[in-house]
Amino acid sequence: MNTRLYPAVSILFLLLALVACGSGEDASEQAGGNPAAETTAATAAAAGEVPAEPMPPAFQNYSERGDLPALRERGVLRLLAPRGEAEDALPRDGLPGSAWRELAEKFARSRGLKPQWVYVESFAGLVPALVEGRGDVIAINFSRTQEREERVSFTRPLQYVRELLVTSAEEGKVAADEPMLVAVRRGSAFAATLEAQNALEEGPAGEGRFTIAYLDEPVDHDSLLDAVVAGDYQATVLDSNLADALLPDYPQLEASDSLGSQRAIAWAVRKENPALKRALNEFFTSEHLVASQMRERPLRDWAEIQSNRTLRVLTRNHPASYFMWQGELMGFDYDLLQQFARENNLRLSMVVPGPDVDLGEALRSGLGDVIAASLTVTDARHEQGLRFTRPYLEVTEQVIAARPLPDTDADQPIAEFLAGREVAVNPLTSFYSNLRALEETQEQPLQVVPVEGAATEHLIDAVVRGEYDFTVADSHLVDIESTYRDDFAVVGELPGKRDIAWAVRPDQPVLLKHLNSFLNKHYRGLFFNVTYNKYFRQAKRIRSHTAKRLRNTDELSPFDPLVRKYAGDSDRDWRMVVAQMYQESQFDPQARSFAGARGLMQVLPRTAAQMGISDLFVPENNIRAGVTYLDWLEERFPRDLDFDQKIYFTLAAYNAGHGHVRDARRLAESLGKDPDRWFGHVEEAMLKLSQPEYYRKARFGYVRGREPVNYVRQIRSRYLGYLAVARNESGQ
Repeated sequence: MNTRLYPAVSILFLLLALVACGSGEDASEQAGGNPAAETTAATAAAAGEVPAEPMPPAFQNYSERGDLPALRERGVLRLLAPRGEAEDALPRDGLPGSAWRELAEKFARSRGLKPQWVYVESFAGLVPALVEGRGDVIAINFSRTQEREERVSFTRPLQYVRELLVTSAEEGKVAADEPMLVAVRRGSAFAATLEAQNALEEGPAGEGRFTIAYLDEPVDHDSLLDAVVAGDYQATVLDSNLADALLPDYPQLEASDSLGSQRAIAWAVRKENPALKRALNEFFTSEHLVASQMRERPLRDWAEIQSNRTLRVLTRNHPASYFMWQGELMGFDYDLLQQFARENNLRLSMVVPGPDVDLGEALRSGLGDVIAASLTVTDARHEQGLRFTRPYLEVTEQVIAARPLPDTDADQPIAEFLAGREVAVNPLTSFYSNLRALEETQEQPLQVVPVEGAATEHLIDAVVRGEYDFTVADSHLVDIESTYRDDFAVVGELPGKRDIAWAVRPDQPVLLKHLNSFLNKHYRGLFFNVTYNKYFRQAKRIRSHTAKRLRNTDELSPFDPLVRKYAGDSDRDWRMVVAQMYQESQFDPQARSFAGARGLMQVLPRTAAQMGISDLFVPENNIRAGVTYLDWLEERFPRDLDFDQKIYFTLAAYNAGHGHVRDARRLAESLGKDPDRWFGHVEEAMLKLSQPEYYRKARFGYVRGREPVNYVRQIRSRYLGYLAVARNESGQ
């Protein structure tokens, strides 16, 4: 069983230890063979010893300047870094090096590419290597500077850092009447900052403030700091994110902000590679927003859930539980729990791990509070530690074959019928264990084919294509699939009926009590029956849901090409803009609000006029105006806000106005909450700004706080729903 939890890499919050080579292979620019390995093998052979496994050939670099399609043809993404950046360094918590590395390798794999690290001798060689086609992405702690922007294209900033001057903490160590000797790597952003300072400020005797010692050889940060401690240099420069991790080990040194320099940390691609840049920006956004959802994993019972006012539901993306339909979130489990949340004054947060994640393990780790995913009650899951609510559905497990059907005997037991045949199922489902139990009773056992990460509907598709003989599906999901397709049929059922229920941990007795109370109240009542019929009995509605259910993210709206264009130009994830567009207008280009906002992104004419845009009922004009306004709003917030938080604050400002969000940040701080975090902090302050005791003291006064709070949550939920569909499609 694969118990790997959903991978949530967050650059700003989950900084890992700096390590040397990961799973990607390393190569220098002049990569050759491995003569040492060949000599060792030859010596062993001459001595009559069994030679060891031959070493894989060293990576042979090449010149490639093509965009993402060309990289896909080669199957490799070459990641550039300076030699010494990640090699032979001691691990230390807080350094971004390994986090960048892991993120880069994960991006490559998400695009079906093999990550390949290519090292150059110094920072000065990074941009030339990229431009000349000896690498594809500079994927390190890389500062965006004006000089570099003239030659390469940068992604959306991952982080903003200050450049700190690091000197000896001893008084009198640095003479005041002569320039300070500062060691930095040639070609680094630090060197450019010092050169600019020298041009602006004259030191003693008409010299620059600094004497710059340019280092050409690979050197790590510890070596530089050791050299300052030893007095070889009077100072060096570090980014603030590195200084926070390194300087606690150097009490002899101190850092100052005297350079007054703040820079964006971003990755770089060639200017002629816009598709690769867009793909990176989409990946960064999805990684950060998923990470923010997964960051806190409290093990909560009812009191903590009520205090937080949010119920986190672990589920799967499929038509029986939770899916996206024309921009709306739907599903039988989803609708039931929405009603539960309304009755208990809670918000619902749907958490959809990857299809290869065991939901029981995810629940046990605190990724959610309850599992609601058409989960079958089994002894194995009881033994795993799950506690189930009363059942709310009863199903059978049905064996599926493609049409035309194989020869069958209606009276033949299913065990005999399946003897010697292949049945493909996801090993995380109850089908797998039930088939294994059936297999033990047979003289000629069936062949259970585990297909990790596969959704039931994808396995039905594979059976129809002839990839497998059979698969198994719950009867209620078969009912849904049968309403819109006739290319498969049920050839039998596994023995017994199965209960479907929600699941919690053993340490959640009060939550379990409330869930059971809700089910006892509604089971087979009007609300339950109407909801059940909506998803499982009304064929016309089911066909509509199924036909228009979002199955992939190739097309989210009729305006995707325009959104991709303008979102890409502003380094935004187009899927987030589409999620916002649906929230604003439900994709109606003629939409008009009571306040006069118009079109797909509901832009006010006076706002568009300030950007030189008119005719807001024309989709392209409206989308361009909406994205441009998002950019303007984002610039109003501090640069050093975390990546995901800046997105949330910008969305809130789009809905309520930047001034009201500023009021809410100030109020949050006065209430002892974090003014730099939206969920659970500033959003709570925003709700209070509709109360006289708070809005009378606010600079921008009253605001209907529930509107921006719901606005941000609904857009995030829709965006995460898009990501869940993408993961379900790819099996990641």
